[in-house]
Amino acid sequence: VRNNGGIALPNRLADEISPYLIQHCTNPVDWYPWGKEALDTARKRDVPILLSIGYSACHWCHVMEEESFAIPEIAEIMNAGFVNIKVDREERPDIDSIYMKAVQAMTGQGGWPLTAFLTPDGQPFYGGTYFPPQPRHGLPSFTQTLEAIRSAYSHNKEAVLQNAQEMQQLLEQGLSEVNQKENLERSRELVGQKLIDHSLEFLASRFDPKNGGFGPAPKFPQPVLLEFAIQSYMHNDESKTLQMVDRTLTKMARGGIQDHLGNGFHRYSVDSQWLVPHFEKMLYDNALLSRLYLHVFQITSNHEFKRTAERTLNHIINDLASPEGGFYSALDADSEGEEGTFYIWTKKEVREILGDDLAPTFEAYYGVSDAGNFEGKNILHVSEHFETISGKKESNQIRGQLEKARNLLLQARRSREHPFRDEKILSGWNGMAIRSLAEAGGVLDNSIYLEASIKALEFVLSQMRKDDRLLHCYKDGKTSGYAFLEDYSAIGNACVAIYEATLEPNWLDEITWITAKIIELFWDEEKQVFFDSPVDGETLIVRPRDIMDNPTPSGNSLAVELLLKTSELFGDEYHRKISDSVLNKEAPVMAQFPSAFGRLLTVLNRTLLPTTT
Repeated sequence: VRNNGGIALPNRLADEISPYLIQHCTNPVDWYPWGKEALDTARKRDVPILLSIGYSACHWCHVMEEESFAIPEIAEIMNAGFVNIKVDREERPDIDSIYMKAVQAMTGQGGWPLTAFLTPDGQPFYGGTYFPPQPRHGLPSFTQTLEAIRSAYSHNKEAVLQNAQEMQQLLEQGLSEVNQKENLERSRELVGQKLIDHSLEFLASRFDPKNGGFGPAPKFPQPVLLEFAIQSYMHNDESKTLQMVDRTLTKMARGGIQDHLGNGFHRYSVDSQWLVPHFEKMLYDNALLSRLYLHVFQITSNHEFKRTAERTLNHIINDLASPEGGFYSALDADSEGEEGTFYIWTKKEVREILGDDLAPTFEAYYGVSDAGNFEGKNILHVSEHFETISGKKESNQIRGQLEKARNLLLQARRSREHPFRDEKILSGWNGMAIRSLAEAGGVLDNSIYLEASIKALEFVLSQMRKDDRLLHCYKDGKTSGYAFLEDYSAIGNACVAIYEATLEPNWLDEITWITAKIIELFWDEEKQVFFDSPVDGETLIVRPRDIMDNPTPSGNSLAVELLLKTSELFGDEYHRKISDSVLNKEAPVMAQFPSAFGRLLTVLNRTLLPTTT
């Protein structure tokens, strides 16, 4: 969208509160936010909808914007043939969930940016993720895709609508529930302890004994699965279960996936050694990982895990806390137009900053070389441990040198262009961070963590509650959207953690209010299931219900966890009945896909104890 002088004018996204949408407000694409206006326009023009879903910290989302959405010639094709809708997956997880399932069903894979083509009624009929500007690696170019879709819709609309209707039916049935029915029948006998044992065996079969983690590269931390494993070890005392967790946490803490100067974990590793990360940092990853490291420290007394938990919590407080008390969502992967630039170093830079006294020890410890390990530069990672650097030096002396060197490099790094920070405050992700801080405050006797958790929870319950409802998103005094199941359940579990840390009875009142809302808004008594969106929420092509964990625990599992806890706190038999019903109903699917149900398996484990605690 440009004026006569060729100057880019803001499109409809300029007034949104999502930083991700605002990043696209000067694109020549005539973007719409999701809403009635966009859908009505598609019906009126009788053209397909191009739905593009991403998030602000996503590297490939930025790449596709620069290569395609910012190019006037490509935007012209998009504007002429489509109604173009841009969605922030973090602001609208309901929309993302529906269309991600559809694209995964159509293509066998998913990810972001998510690109879906819909009928004017919102039914998906084609999709993918990243499309390059030129044909590449077997992928058609974005413009080829656009022209093919436009041609199919114009000249073969009946077949397009038939495909869309078939996908609609699949979504209505629930994709996870129609797949592999034969296996589903066989898995019905796996219940209770048999299901736990089966799931642990599955994890062990996927475990990488050399580097830790599960499966090949790319490797994700998967803290929810590791929580299940460590909790199982507490019950069965099997050393191989502890070894899986210990090896994974040690390798991650020493790998490039952890920011060894500024603290916190990056999103995932592109290799199997945890060396080269995708450099974005997400609030939820750091909330879940800090809690995991804390729990494993409690079991093992390994002080490396304690330090890692503290460093990760310090990252949340120092880099993601808003002045009001809530926590921001993410730090971008890119700065200066390149991925990881903020975090990587040449050996020459390290030498110039540290000098000959500190540089040799630092370079040996963190694997700094002339050749580098990432595009000629170095991602810091623990290459050698204290004791192996030099037999002549005491570990404490080396520790002091490394601390001094890290501080000097961190100070130098602060002068670099910082990655973009997404300052949305999401109630669910805040709930996860609040819970971790509250638990750490108690375990480590750290008042700073506990006070930060209380301040954040008070912010959410005062600024993100309206008309007796929680809200999903807040930024700069503006809010958007009623909260989802994940939001209520995560905040409810946070209230429990703070109550257990303080024993202040006002938190019991909040827990009671939240659990009542969860049942009122999300529980379907007839079907005995939780839905992700409220009963009075926006009508989409289906009402989303995602029972599997994603990077975060599913709202379903968080709700069951909370209701199990409140059944103990208040002696509420109805809450226990609901949690037992969901666990029984989902058991066959859990047996099929154990790695997608880490939190629900953890909850199931608790119900199998003689007395739950």
